Formats: sequence, C-alpha cells, structure tokens
Amino acid sequence: QVQLVESGGGLAQAGASLSLSCAASGRPFSNYALGWFRQAPGKERELVAASSGSGGTTYYADSLKGRFTISRDNARNTGYLKMNSLKAKDTAVYYCAARDGLYNYYAVSLWDYWGQGTQVTVSS
Repeated sequence: QVQLVESGGGLAQAGASLSLSCAASGRPFSNYALGWFRQAPGKERELVAASSGSGGTTYYADSLKGRFTISRDNARNTGYLKMNSLKAKDTAVYYCAARDGLYNYYAVSLWDYWGQGTQVTVSS
C-alpha cells in the first residue's frame, strides 16, 4: 500500500501559477502510476493528469494541456503538479492518487489510493 498527502494548495489570482506536491509513503513510489484529479463544487471528480511510475509517460485532460505539468521525483517519493495561467474555473479540491498501471487512466474508480485533497481557489 501507499499513503499520499497533498500540499501546496491555497488562494491565487487569475493568471498566477501554483505548484502542488504529493508526498508518498509505504511501498516504493516508483511502483505506482501517479494521477492528479480535481473536484469542483457540485461536479464530478475529473482527471487532470497522470504519469507512469517512471514518469516517462504522461497524459493530460485535453482542456488543460499546455497549462498544467505533472512530474515526479521517485528518489524523494514525491509527485508534483505545476499549474500555470490559472483561471477561476480551476477552483477545486485537488487530489493525488496512485495505482498499478495506466490503462483507462481517466477512470476515477480504477485508482486505488487517494490523498485527502488540497483546496485551490483562483480569484478573478
């Protein structure tokens, strides 16, 4: 098993950047694919980005390509999400998640381990 703790959320102005971190403990972090998801009030949780265990393969929600970047440092057991050019519609609780493999990576129900989430609020 792996335990995940997000950090780095907060309040940002539109157009600013924010970086989130996901600290993992338990089994070796490199064994797991990493995903970032978000959930806005009244909406379903959705994929933001996903990364293979090595970080060599990444996927993004089409609407976020070019603004968000997923990365990981397996030596530090930490995953990251860099968010640029933030918009008010990016306001949500952001979660990191882990699982074996990346098949159907966009399916929330297939991710096994979740952090508690961190709030990101973007003011316009």
